[in-house]
Amino acid sequence: MKVIYTDSLIIGGGLAGLRVAIAAKQRGYESIILSLIPAKRSHSAAAQGGMQASLGACVKGEGDDEDVHFGDTVKGSDWGCDQDVARMFVNTAPKAIRQLATWGVPWSRVQGGDRDVVINGAKVTITEKHEAQGLITARDFGGTKKWRTCFTSDGTGHTMLYAMDNKAIQMEIPVHERKEAIALIHEDGVCNGAIVRDLITGELIAYVAKATTIATGGYGRLYAVTTNSVISEGIGTAIALETGIATLGNMEAVQFHPTAIVPVGILTTEGCRGDGGLLLDKDGYRFMPDYEPDKKELASRDVVSRRMTEHMRKGKGVSSRYGDHLWLDITLLGRKHIEKNLREVKEICEYFLGIDPVKEYIPVRPTQHYSMGGVRTKPTGESPTLKGLFSAGESACWDMHGFNRLGGNSVAETVVAGMIVGEYVADHCAANPLKISTSTIEYFMKKEEKKITDLLVRDYGENPFELKAEMQKIMMDDVGIFRNAEDLAKAVEELKVLNQRAKNIALRNRISSSNPELVEAIRVPKMIKLAQCVAYGALLRTESRGAHAREDYPERNDRDWLKRTLTTWTDDAADLPEVSYEHLDVMRMEMPPGSRGYGVDNTVHHPDTEKRVAQVEEIKKANPTADRHEMQELLNPLTIPEKFKGKNERIGRGYK
Repeated sequence: MKVIYTDSLIIGGGLAGLRVAIAAKQRGYESIILSLIPAKRSHSAAAQGGMQASLGACVKGEGDDEDVHFGDTVKGSDWGCDQDVARMFVNTAPKAIRQLATWGVPWSRVQGGDRDVVINGAKVTITEKHEAQGLITARDFGGTKKWRTCFTSDGTGHTMLYAMDNKAIQMEIPVHERKEAIALIHEDGVCNGAIVRDLITGELIAYVAKATTIATGGYGRLYAVTTNSVISEGIGTAIALETGIATLGNMEAVQFHPTAIVPVGILTTEGCRGDGGLLLDKDGYRFMPDYEPDKKELASRDVVSRRMTEHMRKGKGVSSRYGDHLWLDITLLGRKHIEKNLREVKEICEYFLGIDPVKEYIPVRPTQHYSMGGVRTKPTGESPTLKGLFSAGESACWDMHGFNRLGGNSVAETVVAGMIVGEYVADHCAANPLKISTSTIEYFMKKEEKKITDLLVRDYGENPFELKAEMQKIMMDDVGIFRNAEDLAKAVEELKVLNQRAKNIALRNRISSSNPELVEAIRVPKMIKLAQCVAYGALLRTESRGAHAREDYPERNDRDWLKRTLTTWTDDAADLPEVSYEHLDVMRMEMPPGSRGYGVDNTVHHPDTEKRVAQVEEIKKANPTADRHEMQELLNPLTIPEKFKGKNERIGRGYK
């Protein structure tokens, strides 16, 4: 039995995992990162549009600060987020982006003087302040009051990931590539690492650690069409679920991005619309102002996705052999702008569609894009039920996104959560010596060895690729943008059957090394369980909130559903997870529930909302001289690692 020991084990080599490892190493704790692929190929590289941070440097960002960013984030979440976490995030994001600049991220910068931009379909001239020359600039994104999304053309994730990985290399943090964690090791309610499979040799290795962090990204590949990379299958989240101890949060909260290209589902960034691109129907008509006259194409992405789907249902979609779609028009931005700021979009259109977006419209439709759900954590990033297990980034329900994420807040979360959670990982390593018996490690090793042996010796059974395709079709057809009881109940029953069939997988290729079929056979049963968590959670949640849109329950029901879904799978023989709920305390909310400002407000209000609104107003009236920092502390005292507590500087405002 091969055992590797370390202080901090990080499962996942993207931005969140790298940043957690860097934080722990800076505090003197050895870290090992496990990655399915070379770290620089992680899905973080696919992020295009930008990272939100309230720098307020460009003229359209003037007046931005943590309070404005906080308000946008809470509204964007449809009041489903943890407001403590949202506060930690908005306070730290400006520090994170400036640190990344020192590590080599070539952020696009303000150029003083006049420049032409497209706003609401019209070309206008804006004047950047000369004193802002050279500061990090920003573009407009959906659901925000200010231009806050900092970018490097449309390759933001790429530049961030390369800089972060280079920093990890500089710090001599080892990345063990082609390694997949297939089970967590735990004893007496404490997680102490993972059983890991070498994807090349097939060897099983026990990685034992004081702290284990899951940072494996989202579970988009539960769906047949997704903007996610092929490795985004949710396996890190699934192995947490399979402990029977760790809980998952808000698994039904799945976001669809409005503008993925047809048919392959590759993303065209929200930056296309942020920079002035328009959505058109089959008649060339710009329809979004009819639905959302205020924000139009830059409504929150869950709203835009639903409006696009509604419009296609009215017969306004463009017919194609791949189904109906709509058009994204960025031709009005001009060649110079596209080739500078949307060059990846241009290349994607050329390579995958054979079109030039400088001259032609881009065929798009809403496609699965992001997972708000994941491993439930406390604000520290640690599981509340399995000590020593942490999670960060898209694999976590840290819960700053609630039921809908704003564009640009996810790539920001990877780094900010990595910074903050990494500090708590280091604290955990400092306070907890490694205590685990060899017999426990051996137990988990033999358990996984037996599962693999059973797969390799079974003569007849199910095809894992066929099971996966059936699961993806169920999710696409019945657990999509619009949901209803009939479809969701059907999905739950069909996934129950798949779960049983997945226990009888047999392989045609019976070798343990370099065997993609075996990899699939190990992953697919885990993915089916995750899919059931999504479908069952969606069936039980009889309201519409954020990206979870029930056609049969169109109201956001704060009275009955202002709570977080918690999912566990304690019985491996069961076909359904156990679901419970964690109530959100309105009386602790800095920003009590209200209207998001889209369409008709049909909220069923919580009985404490009026009481909390009045309480907030009383606190404000009683402290007329308090500045915004003092007021925030009065309404919601901030708990955050000491090194990140400082105020953020902005042009013309200092640290106010």
